[in-house]
Amino acid sequence: MRCLPTPLLLLCLLACTSVAHAWNGYGHRLVANLAEPHLSPQARAEVQRLLALDGASRMADVASWADELRGTDSDLARRSTRWHFVNMAEDGCTFDDARHCPGGDCVVAAIREQAAILADRRRPDTERLQALKFVIHFVGDAHQPMHAGYGHDRGGNRVQVHVHGKGSNLHALWDDDLLASAGLGEAEYAARLQLAPGRLTHDIGHYTPSAPAMWVEQSCRIVAAPGTYPDRAKIESGYLEQHRPTAERQVQLGGVRLARLLDDVLG
Repeated sequence: MRCLPTPLLLLCLLACTSVAHAWNGYGHRLVANLAEPHLSPQARAEVQRLLALDGASRMADVASWADELRGTDSDLARRSTRWHFVNMAEDGCTFDDARHCPGGDCVVAAIREQAAILADRRRPDTERLQALKFVIHFVGDAHQPMHAGYGHDRGGNRVQVHVHGKGSNLHALWDDDLLASAGLGEAEYAARLQLAPGRLTHDIGHYTPSAPAMWVEQSCRIVAAPGTYPDRAKIESGYLEQHRPTAERQVQLGGVRLARLLDDVLG
């Protein structure tokens, strides 16, 4: 049997983990674009100051950074692999630190820890910039329902489907196809989904360390709801039309919750 070259084998192994590119780059940028207008002047100034250290001007510029680490920092990519998700649907979507996040290796603990680093102005700017990039990304991950799904199928990665005549899986469907089926460009989609400023305080509470657990429980209930898992492998347009509003609402929630988190730790 012909062996795969080591770099290719590594890529294959990484691709088979339950960490997929949640929302893909498109969805992560949408979350960041929806958050930015809601930032307080103080939070915006600090976010822009830190981003400038990385040569970036907008949060969307770094929104996919944590998914790209495998090509730029393999050690940090390995250490942060489990920070992108939490498997909890088998347990009724009630988060438990000890059961679902041993050693702090899950998206809930990652958001808590990185937000605390970002808030600590005694830390070096390099650490706080990295924490900012992680926070932007992980808040998006927490709102992709399959990142809070079942462990037995690796968040839908093992559920094979066919979309538009191409093979895929359920996780990738929620990453990409649901939002892409709207047929909108990034700026147009962000404008459509943007919430009025008054909705931020009306709908979204202040950030606390307990908030990320509530976010993933909400995402998990979407996974566990009847109809989320299709009853056939071939995905029809009706499935995309039915579930796209849910994916859009999750992007909206991710955006305003990210803004509130940044306001509360930086404002």
